[in-house]
Amino acid sequence: MSPVSAPIPFSVLDRSRTRQGQDAPQALRDTVRFAQQVEALGYHRFWVSEHHSVPGIAGSAPTVLAAAVAAATSTIRVGTGGVMLPNHRPLVVAEQFGVLESLFPGRVDMGLGRSVGFTDGIRRALGRDKAAAEDFPGLLAELLGYFTGTQTAHPQVHAHPAEGLRLPVFVLATGQGAQVAAEAGLPLVIAAVRGEDAMLRAVEAYRAGFRPSVWAERPYVVLSGAVAVAASTGEARDLLLPEARATAYARTHGDFPPLAPLDSVLADAAAMSGRERSLFEEAQRGQLYGTEDEVEAALDRLLTRSGADEYLVTTSSYDRGALLDSYRRLARLRVIQPAL
Repeated sequence: MSPVSAPIPFSVLDRSRTRQGQDAPQALRDTVRFAQQVEALGYHRFWVSEHHSVPGIAGSAPTVLAAAVAAATSTIRVGTGGVMLPNHRPLVVAEQFGVLESLFPGRVDMGLGRSVGFTDGIRRALGRDKAAAEDFPGLLAELLGYFTGTQTAHPQVHAHPAEGLRLPVFVLATGQGAQVAAEAGLPLVIAAVRGEDAMLRAVEAYRAGFRPSVWAERPYVVLSGAVAVAASTGEARDLLLPEARATAYARTHGDFPPLAPLDSVLADAAAMSGRERSLFEEAQRGQLYGTEDEVEAALDRLLTRSGADEYLVTTSSYDRGALLDSYRRLARLRVIQPAL
């Protein structure tokens, strides 16, 4: 077996999911409280996301929510997973993160994605089109240039207070994200949405093409995905079903609903059509769940194969008590990062 280094850091991405019977303001307050809870458990980072016009998700303004999280915590790193750069002007993003880093020095991460609004209506409201995602490398270069004072798109423009600041920058690997991260010399966040083997090939290509930069001297890989830990394998699997049901519903009805309690999910599952059943099962693929021993073994295998530096946990569920217990059990695991 390869020499070992340190236990893998676990981090959290929370999407501010709404739940049946609760409104969006409650979901946002729950996110801030959840950040305090996982900080007490020793998690490394707490990230929030950007979604527009999605009924089941309250997290639409990640830098605003990140500021609230950072103000309510004291040690955990806080950031975005991520700001969808094609939706914004790089100058504004630089200014927002400059303010965050100035207010909470040494605790802010800038996670960036290349997605645009997922419907024509949202894209029109944002003043963007699908082609905006193709300009992600240029937008990224301009954004980073505002921090280093080297951007050339608008030579007379400076981003205050961002210019001169350094903070960790991550690229979310959607589409060509892994290649962009390698060429820019930035850490990579990647999920196995197209299967584990495809994810591992993307990680290998990222490492092979990585160019050291002022932002990172070496490749840094953050794997992301849903992980559920409980007293039994069945309880852990049940924890993931509300999110899987919401995903399947969205793909058949075009509307992402609030998370439902397990009893309601099981009743819906029993009445699913063949297509809904297929999408429901597809939404559960690639998830890690089980007892502490089972999840530790699964993570150890995955991290040995990938050599990842960190794991970003993205689990959502209706039952907040059971969800917190899962994160508590996961925090107790000591999964060793293999040395490459």
